[in-house]
Amino acid sequence: MHEPGSILQVVVVLLLATVIAVPLAKRLRLGAVIGYLAAGVIIGPGALALIAHPESMSHVSELGVVLLLFIIGLELSPKRLWVMRRAVFGTGLAQVLLCASVMALLAWLVFAQPLQTALILGLGLALSSTAFGLQLLAERRELNSPHGRQAFAVLLFQDIAAIPLIALIPLLGVQPEGSADGNPLGRTAEVLGSIAVIVIGGRYLLRPLFRVVARTGLQEVSTATALLVVIGTAWLMDMVGVSMALGAFLAGLLLADSEYRHELESQIEPFKGLLLGLFFITVGMQADLSLLASNGSAVALLTALVIGLKLPLIYLVGRSVAGLDSANALRLGLVLAAGGEFAFVVFQLAAGHQLLSPSLHGMLVLAITLSMAITPLLILALSPLLSRAANSIRPVPPEYEQIESDSPRVVISGMGRMGQVIARMMRAQRVPYIALDTSVDSIDMSRSLSADMPIFYGDPLRPEILRAAQVDKAQFFIITSSDPDVTLRTAETVRRLYPAITIIARARNRQHVHKLIDLNVLAVRETFHSSLEMSRQILTGMGLSPEQADSRIARFRRHDEAVLAAQHRVYDDAAAVMQTARQARAELETLFDADRIEVNSVQDAVAGAIQTADADGSQRQ
Repeated sequence: MHEPGSILQVVVVLLLATVIAVPLAKRLRLGAVIGYLAAGVIIGPGALALIAHPESMSHVSELGVVLLLFIIGLELSPKRLWVMRRAVFGTGLAQVLLCASVMALLAWLVFAQPLQTALILGLGLALSSTAFGLQLLAERRELNSPHGRQAFAVLLFQDIAAIPLIALIPLLGVQPEGSADGNPLGRTAEVLGSIAVIVIGGRYLLRPLFRVVARTGLQEVSTATALLVVIGTAWLMDMVGVSMALGAFLAGLLLADSEYRHELESQIEPFKGLLLGLFFITVGMQADLSLLASNGSAVALLTALVIGLKLPLIYLVGRSVAGLDSANALRLGLVLAAGGEFAFVVFQLAAGHQLLSPSLHGMLVLAITLSMAITPLLILALSPLLSRAANSIRPVPPEYEQIESDSPRVVISGMGRMGQVIARMMRAQRVPYIALDTSVDSIDMSRSLSADMPIFYGDPLRPEILRAAQVDKAQFFIITSSDPDVTLRTAETVRRLYPAITIIARARNRQHVHKLIDLNVLAVRETFHSSLEMSRQILTGMGLSPEQADSRIARFRRHDEAVLAAQHRVYDDAAAVMQTARQARAELETLFDADRIEVNSVQDAVAGAIQTADADGSQRQ
C-alpha cells in the first residue's frame, strides 16, 4: 500500500514529466504520443527511476484505452457499424489474417518457436494500437481522410478480434498455479453471460438511470454516473478475463442512439485525454532499457521485423481490399505498422501461461514500444514524399484535365468551402470563371451538384495548367487554400508569370498577410470579417443601435488596418512588432473611451427624459 506522501510524489512526477516532455515533442513536430512515451522512459526504472514500480499503475493507465473505446462506441451506432461492415469485417479481417499468418510462419519456421507460441506471436503482433493510431490521426487531422476511415475500421475489428485471442491463450498454454479451473465451457459461459448482462443492462436499465440522474440537475452526479457505466462494464469484463476495452465499447455502442450520448461524451472526454496520456507514460516506463545493452541487436531486429513486415502487408491490403490509392495505402500502413496496447495484454497473459519466456516477453514489450516511437518519425520523414505523390497517384478522369471554357474573368484555385462560396457568387452574377483543384473527390462532388460547373483537375503551381486555364485573359486570380505555404508558392508562381493580374488570397494570420503583401497580393484574413460580424451581434445585443454598432466596427476595422500597414514595415523585427502592438492597444482604448462616454451620456439623457416625463405626468394629475 502506498503512503500518502508517495502517492503525491508519483502524481507530481507524472504531471511534471507530461508538462515538460509533451510540449517539447509537439514543438519538434514529433507528436504528443512520442512525448508521453519519452516521459515514461525518462522517469521509469530504466533511467531516473523516479517511479520504481510502473506495473502498479498499469490497471489505472488502461482506463485511458477503456474510455477511448467507450467514446468510439458512442460515435458508432449499430446502424453505422452495419454501413461500415465491409471496411470492418473486410479490410480488418484481411489485415489481421494476413499479418498474423506471415509473422506466425516466420516465428515457427525461421526462429524455431513452438507452434502455440508462434501462433500467439503472429496474432499479437498483428494487432495495432487503437489509442496510438487514433491519436496520431487526430493530431494530423486525418480521421476523415480515406486512409483515416479505413484505419478506424481496421482498429475496430482488431479490438473485437482481441476477445477470442485472449480466450484462446489459456487453451494453448499451461494454467498458472493456484488459478481457477480452466474449464473452457465454463469460461465461455462466463464471457457470454457478462456480455449478455452488458447488452440487457444497456438496453433496458441505462436509459432510465440517466433519465433519473438528469432530473437531479447536478453536474457532479451526471459525471459520476458516466464514469460508473464505463468503469463498471470494464470491471465486469475484467472479472471474467476479457478485455476491459471491449466492455466499454459495447456499453458505448448500446448508448450510441441514446438521447444522452452527447452528455456522456462531454463528461468522459476530459478523463479520457488525461488517462490516455498516463497509458502511454506507463508503456514508456515498462520498457526494459537494460535489454538494449544485453540484447540490443535482437530488439532492433524484432522492431524492424514488426514494422518491416506489417507495413508492406497492410499496404497490400489497403490497395487490394480497401481500394485505396498508393499514397493513402502507404499512410494506412504507416499508421497501423506499430504494435498495439492489446499486444501487451496478450503477451502478459501468454507469459503467465508459459507460452513466452521472460526474456522474450521483455524483448516484445520493448520492441512494441520502440515501434510506437518510430512510427511518427517515419511519417514525418515520408510526409514530403507522400504530399508530392498524393495528387498524381489516383487516376484522374480525362475530362477533368481537359480545360475547355470561354475566357474567364476569374480563376479560382481551390474548391473548398471558401472557393465554393466564391464560385456560387460568380455563377449567380453570370461572371465567367474557371476553378482548379487537385482533389478528385472535390471535383466529383462539385460536378455532381452541377454537371456544367467549370471545375477542372490541375495544380496551379504548374505553368502549363495556368496557360490551359487562360489565366493571361483573366482579371482576378483567387487563392483559397488553407495551407499558407501552398498559398505563398501559388502566389509567387502566378505573379511571376502574370505580373498584371490581380491576386486575392486567403491569409491565415498577420504574418501571412505581410508575406502576401510583399508579393503584391490582396490578402483577406480568413477569420477577421466573421469576428467583426460576431462583435457587431454582441454590441447590438448589449443595447446599441445597429447604426452605433456599425460605427464602432468600422472604426475598429480602420484602426486595425492602419496598425497592420504600420507593422508591415517592421514585421521581420519581433521586438518592433510587439512594441507596435502595445501602442496600438493603448490607442484603441483611447479611441473607444469617447464611445463609452457617449453611451453613458445617452443613458443619462434617457434617464433624465424619463424623470422629466414622470414629473410632468405627476403635475398633470
